[in-house]
Amino acid sequence: MKFIVSSGSLLKQLQLIAGVVSSNTVLPILEDFLFDIKDGKLSIFSTDLETSMSSVIDVEANEDGKIAVPAKLLMDILKTLPEQPLTFSINSQNLAVEITSDKGKYRLTGENGDDFPRIPVPEETKEIKLPSPVISNAINKTLFAVGTDDMRPAMTGVNFELTPEGITFVATDAHRLVRYKRSDAKAVKSTSFIVPKKALQLLGNAMPSEETQVKISYNSSNAFFTFGDVKLICRLIDARFPDYQAVIPTENPNRLTIQSSELLSSLRRLVVLSNKTTHQATLTMSGSELGINTRDLDFSNEGNETLTCQYSGEDLEIAFNAKFLIDMLASMNEEEVEFEFSSPSRACIMNPVNKKESEDLLMLVMPIMVNT
Repeated sequence: MKFIVSSGSLLKQLQLIAGVVSSNTVLPILEDFLFDIKDGKLSIFSTDLETSMSSVIDVEANEDGKIAVPAKLLMDILKTLPEQPLTFSINSQNLAVEITSDKGKYRLTGENGDDFPRIPVPEETKEIKLPSPVISNAINKTLFAVGTDDMRPAMTGVNFELTPEGITFVATDAHRLVRYKRSDAKAVKSTSFIVPKKALQLLGNAMPSEETQVKISYNSSNAFFTFGDVKLICRLIDARFPDYQAVIPTENPNRLTIQSSELLSSLRRLVVLSNKTTHQATLTMSGSELGINTRDLDFSNEGNETLTCQYSGEDLEIAFNAKFLIDMLASMNEEEVEFEFSSPSRACIMNPVNKKESEDLLMLVMPIMVNT
């Protein structure tokens, strides 16, 4: 089998799907790309058995066939080559892959393409189409809050809630929660499923800069994301997402409005002086002032800053993990943010002050209990 392909075009497609490839695996073939040629098109696949990605590129080929090619070796070669046509010659007997460029020849040992794991295909699926910016925003605003505790699998992904009224993306690690709603994307019937974090990271990285339509097909076990020539397939998390609505407090008489960039800069300075385990920052609100204090008693480090704000409610002192607040403010990416408090022991809600049309973002963070 022989085919000719542009080095630059091939590298670009491989980089889109290379993130799936696992380097520490009990199945050596998972360290490969599967090349599958049919009718002058090269389909490239990568998988870790949980998540799979594929892309398609035009080639000049003399016959159909498939071969599994070592991913890292191939990528390392292509990264150093200037743009040029490359000729791939595959020996079907010993599975040798010979690549011919302007400068010379490179020989790799492939594996039988028939041994590559089967990639799931859509069966009995429902689908919804979303603009790529909606998906990108949802990933950027929720992924940081996804949990890492494998004993709570439902929290290790983002919950997609599809309804005729809109779509809601929710992530939580039990210490913080993000709920991102879109009313401009709707499903015919209500359903929900949990997409793993790795799949969403890969999806976000592969999203094109220009707006495109993303087709999401889903069934009880898998979700299929398709845009352009790229497809991502992931196994859904088989667990029940927690009842997050129950933890969102509704009575929050104390409200703080502040410039997001000022608060973010202050927290980034002060967190370096906080306790290295808790990263505790104590917020004291009174009138139009917000006081922030961090300290590390083990090393006698301490920092204090006072910021101007708009505050209504009783004087309040409450402590948070500063790194959580930093992640939330950075992800929210708004000029002004509003905090809603009820008491030092209850969850705090964060909202952008200037809400966008068809978009509703709510973030929640649990305080650190301080012994007085």
